Amino acid sequence: MRILHFADLHLGVTTYGKTDPETGLNSRFLDSLKVLDEVVDFALHGDIDLVLFCGDAYDSQRPEPTEQREFARRIAKLVSKNIPVFLLVGNHDLPQAWGRATAVEVFDALAVEKVIVAPRPGVYPIPVKGGRLQVLALPWARRHALLAGEGRGLGMEELDSLFQEKLTSIIQGLTSELDKASPALLAAHFSLDTAKPSSERTMLLGREPVLLQSNIALPAFSYVALGHIHRHQVLGSGPPVVYSGSLERIDFNEEGQEKGFCVVDINKGGEARFNFHPVQARPLFTLKVEAGEENPTASVLQEIAKNQDKIRNAIVRLEINLSQPGKLEVREVLAALREAYYVVPPALNIKREPRTRLSLGQGVESLTPLEALSAYLEDRKTPAARKEKLLKYAQELLERKEA
Repeated sequence: MRILHFADLHLGVTTYGKTDPETGLNSRFLDSLKVLDEVVDFALHGDIDLVLFCGDAYDSQRPEPTEQREFARRIAKLVSKNIPVFLLVGNHDLPQAWGRATAVEVFDALAVEKVIVAPRPGVYPIPVKGGRLQVLALPWARRHALLAGEGRGLGMEELDSLFQEKLTSIIQGLTSELDKASPALLAAHFSLDTAKPSSERTMLLGREPVLLQSNIALPAFSYVALGHIHRHQVLGSGPPVVYSGSLERIDFNEEGQEKGFCVVDINKGGEARFNFHPVQARPLFTLKVEAGEENPTASVLQEIAKNQDKIRNAIVRLEINLSQPGKLEVREVLAALREAYYVVPPALNIKREPRTRLSLGQGVESLTPLEALSAYLEDRKTPAARKEKLLKYAQELLERKEA
């Protein structure tokens, strides 16, 4: 059996995008469709038995009709070639109000043949060309919904512990339902306790549910397919525990991360092997420049010229350290970045010279106000004419005060 595993499409992300003149659509939306087309094309020509999607089809809980249409078109291509598609519900797919449908459940409502939607935990048997496959699904779960009021009065650590107990109980119960005669996969949209974080934005907003790897890396599964964390990573080998990662780079936290999908081959003995297949995601590139004091523009242009291969067709972020911002010709800098796909407004980090302490030597306390001012102006190398004028004004102020 051959399974294609991918996740975290986030259709609808428009950050760093612009309007495409041919279609009228946001260019970053088109970037997402482009990498999705790479997945679909591989499935159509790669002898795939099942396409397994592990959550977050859309970036918004209420996707626009255009986003739904374009996603449905790709799903239709797959099922038209008799390739089943399994859609796990992720946190971005889940509506705010309990009881409301997710956007992907429209495939269930329309009874689209060969599309299986998993909005809740369960075991889903799937007939495929190579026989019969089982998917144990763990879609995103809200803590309060899973605990159903049992956590009242508990602290965060106690709530985490109770949540883990509930999830463990669900996994154990569903695992006991598996047919040992057929290979089984686990598909989950969660963070694991052993995973390296990514740019997933909900992770920055506070505590979120976390699965223990020890509770899901069970011998009953040939492969554990994960979504939610955007960084591709392999967390175990027996069975393989794998985040496919997102298909497109969402923000600069994902700069340099390889993007793609996994192709999993399961032999007759239930053993799984997989390969990661990169896609042509939009590159992100940060250029940091230490600008010269005399001609900062020339310094920046020189660095841009050196990095043209990385800049071309990339989303570019420019960080410039300089001491005299007034000398930087920003228009020239932006013109030099014309081959970039998108340029984030340059960040100018102004180097502030530390204030030098006045060196007046010993006995500074004994100086009169005029003597102190004179010494200060001398230390600052004030021109003689200006120094004389300032001392005169100071003398007049002091005389007024005494009067």
